Amino acid sequence: MEELVFLHSQYIDEEPYTTDEIIAKYSENKEDSVKRLIRTHKEDLEEFGIMRFEIRKPQKGSKGGRPKKTYLLNEQQATLLITYLDNTKPVRRFKKALVRQFYEMKNELYARRMERQKEKNVRKSMTDVIKELGLSSHYYKHYTDLVYKTALGFTAKKIRDARDVGKKATILDYLTSEEIEAVNKREQQVATLLTLKMDYDTIKSILSGQGILYQTTLKMPVSTN
Repeated sequence: MEELVFLHSQYIDEEPYTTDEIIAKYSENKEDSVKRLIRTHKEDLEEFGIMRFEIRKPQKGSKGGRPKKTYLLNEQQATLLITYLDNTKPVRRFKKALVRQFYEMKNELYARRMERQKEKNVRKSMTDVIKELGLSSHYYKHYTDLVYKTALGFTAKKIRDARDVGKKATILDYLTSEEIEAVNKREQQVATLLTLKMDYDTIKSILSGQGILYQTTLKMPVSTN
């Protein structure tokens, strides 16, 4: 089954959601019927969060058509809504797939947050060592670039640009759990090598010789809408 659960952006604290269109398509119900069900049970659904929606324009190249309202349901809302559908075979199949994808998406976000928390502790260690050694502030950027390049295959700036991460946002909040883990390992290595009084060129040579820890892609390999 195709993607059923989405994220608005690649930010680590986004909330997964599905849509009334997805529910209608894969439960083999009419969109109008699902929208009517949402309106009928709006108060019930709003007990689990604000009832969000988007006004979506027709796809480019399509003839005619008017913008339509698309409901965005969080996990609890979607779970409740599908209990109001007739328990047909397509609905039962869809329920299992939807529950599974919400679970997988939440697990990935949880793993990202755990790795992110570990990185904060590691980062403190690396930056503390740089500070203790009395190195210029420019070295923070040099070592950060080295960490990303040897951990993921791209500089932090390239990943930031590709994933549309704002200048004031923390790039680590837009990485997958595997990517954060790779960055963690490299930062730990840099901290250790710095404490051994190795200079930048030596550390760069050592890390570059170890190969890339996790060859990422510039686009986020996590489901988005």
